[in-house]
Amino acid sequence: MKRRAPNPFPGVTRTVDRHGKVRWRFRFKGRPNCYLPGVYGSAEFRAAYEEAKSGGSNLPVVPKAEYGTFDWLIEHYVRTPKWQKLAPISRRNLLHEMDRFRTEHGSKRVKNLRPEHIEALLARKAATPAAANRLLKLIRRLCRFAIRKGVITTDPTVGAERYAENPDGFHTWTEDEILKFEEHHGIASKPVRALRLMLCTGAARQDVIKLGRQSTKAGRIAYRRGKTGGDVDLPILSELADVLAFVPSDQMLFLTHGAARPYKTESFGNWFRDQCVAAGLPHCSAHGLRKAGATRLANAGANVLEIMAFLGHRTPAEAQTYIKKADRKQLADRGMERLESAKREQNLSNQVEKLDKHRRKQLKTKGN
Repeated sequence: MKRRAPNPFPGVTRTVDRHGKVRWRFRFKGRPNCYLPGVYGSAEFRAAYEEAKSGGSNLPVVPKAEYGTFDWLIEHYVRTPKWQKLAPISRRNLLHEMDRFRTEHGSKRVKNLRPEHIEALLARKAATPAAANRLLKLIRRLCRFAIRKGVITTDPTVGAERYAENPDGFHTWTEDEILKFEEHHGIASKPVRALRLMLCTGAARQDVIKLGRQSTKAGRIAYRRGKTGGDVDLPILSELADVLAFVPSDQMLFLTHGAARPYKTESFGNWFRDQCVAAGLPHCSAHGLRKAGATRLANAGANVLEIMAFLGHRTPAEAQTYIKKADRKQLADRGMERLESAKREQNLSNQVEKLDKHRRKQLKTKGN
């Protein structure tokens, strides 16, 4: 049996912090715990290691959260397998929420949290219902984890109510708005290429920036959703093919900036928002194009499974929403058609009755 090589740096262990970054932690009896900078084994790393062994105080000390506090709870939560299974963008967004929460409440004990405290925290965000609901979801997530870790025995979020949000969420682009955007920027422009990519594929911001020639084959475009992991495989519509024809032949990704550099999710979202404002559509966004694409399908009679395939969803809930809206529209159209038909029949009946009266009057006049 091959013997494991001795650790060249006793006391050093590899760890992953809550941001997903690999760090090297030094722990040695009689010395403060700290993180070592630099690449493992590099000159910088070795110098820091020697300083840490000698008890030097110029290295970043590892903060030790007190058991039972929200700091302790969050530090342990981000090491769980459940956390690691979350999509990168979900982890990033949740980390932002947790960091904001820790700034004010990290040192507080979880067991002291009461329903009235939660109600007060949510009330501070009443003007932004979506933010209040995200906070409630975070606190509930942490409290359930605290129960599993034995920090508390009951969940103080039970009974806490969500705030009412706009059921439609992000604005769904209308066909007139799509036309206005395209007329402003021009068919050969990058903004229109971005619009049609999202509209015709259902790709979200974090997905569309990765689409390129490697995503297409035999007249189809395929990708895996970053948020849900769902696979999407769609035919390339002619309106999408028209704008992809303007992509330079030596460019792999369909959307780049600067010296053919790929976008980051946030920078792409900000850039596209600027294009919407420039076109006189400040209320429109990238996310609204996914909704517009799904709405087009629903209005064309697509079923739940077809819309799920377009959106890359694994559950039918949101797809069903688009179908219900399309059904309501079609029902309303049929209802109004019946109303118009009834009016036409009534008008025709009135005209016939008037004509009969006129004829009877003429006959009566002749008889006299």
